[in-house]
Amino acid sequence: MNPLAQQLNATIERENGHVFSMLSTLGKAIYFPKEGILSQSAEAKAKAKKFNATIGIAIENGQPMHLKVIQDTLSAYNPKDLYEYAPPAGKPELRAAWRTKMLKENPSLANKTYGNPIATNALTHGLSIVADLFADAGDPVIIPNKNWENYELTFGVRRGADIVEYPLYNNENRFNSDGLREALLAQKSKGKAIVVLNFPNNPTGYTPGAEEGRAIVAALRDAAEAGINVVVVTDDAYFGLFFEGSMHESLFGQLAGLHPRILPIKVDGATKEEYVWGFRVGFITYAAESEAILSALEQKTLGIIRATISSGPHPSQTFVLKALQSPEFEAQKEEKYAIMKGRANKVKALLDDGRYGDVWSYYPFNSGYFMCLKLKGTDAEAVRTRLLDAYGTGTIALGETDLRVAFSCIEEEHLEELFDTIYKAVQEVAVATQ
Repeated sequence: MNPLAQQLNATIERENGHVFSMLSTLGKAIYFPKEGILSQSAEAKAKAKKFNATIGIAIENGQPMHLKVIQDTLSAYNPKDLYEYAPPAGKPELRAAWRTKMLKENPSLANKTYGNPIATNALTHGLSIVADLFADAGDPVIIPNKNWENYELTFGVRRGADIVEYPLYNNENRFNSDGLREALLAQKSKGKAIVVLNFPNNPTGYTPGAEEGRAIVAALRDAAEAGINVVVVTDDAYFGLFFEGSMHESLFGQLAGLHPRILPIKVDGATKEEYVWGFRVGFITYAAESEAILSALEQKTLGIIRATISSGPHPSQTFVLKALQSPEFEAQKEEKYAIMKGRANKVKALLDDGRYGDVWSYYPFNSGYFMCLKLKGTDAEAVRTRLLDAYGTGTIALGETDLRVAFSCIEEEHLEELFDTIYKAVQEVAVATQ
């Protein structure tokens, strides 16, 4: 094993042996080179005032070389903020700005020990880093039965982990913290589990309330006290889109410093929060007892980034940074929030007024981009296909009964027509299968 990896492992094991035990085989082996091209280039950037012949970019007239046809469309930006490689951890100014934003929106992080957000190529990349660092073949990854299908690819297919599901809702149609606890305690013989908490949930659009959040934290603490090392990932892709009756913070704040056997990891980003899906700017942030562990985990994370994408896209990081620094940022976000909340409320009003009879029910939703219908007596895939073929309308079928509807991409004035169309398709499928 490389001596740098050994040094990082020794630091983590000395500071918290439980966290060291959470690392995968790859997680223990990975490191960020200290003597490689990047480190030497960084040193040269600081000291080579005459000639800097280190890193593989081209310079012309003292600026990064670029094509006018590209720069003409980006004239508001300095070429140095677009064309050079971004550092593997991301633009320092962006990381600092995101950390400030994260603390402002999550007051429970005050006086907690957590790292500087590390820029990722959006959230899937952040989850992939978690999988690489912490998931080995056979490790249990615990998720609710209403989940984003990419978890299976990221943790199961890529890393060979075992996906363990529990029902998202309990009998009161609230978050099933008892189910989470049961799934966790069932891993006691393995001594380790990875838990992914995705709120607002994709596909249901559900975020637990404050009391439910405390129950989730209690379930995780119970598992830790039972001797299970728990990596807890808060997948906060849709953070901030909390409309009613839900927590307004990430559980990351409550989990930070909760127990030596719990390692909280926050994965979030501008992708959906700031409506810049194609920019691919996300972040991964760790919470731990000491700066030494945080530094070691950051170095291992940078090793994964260096070994996979080298660094994230510089232009989009610059664009997001400029938005965060703008005095108009908060007002514009509030405007978009109001539009999204209006759409969610419209959907709920339509579903609650009795016009659709009893052909479906719907899962509780109070946040995010989505909601899910639970069809009664008709197959979700048959309805999805009917909607496409007869009405040119797209939805997502999940299993036999569930139909996911992204109200985020439908203007409020068209939502009534959308659900009337879905209702018509359900009726037609029901008649066709009688």
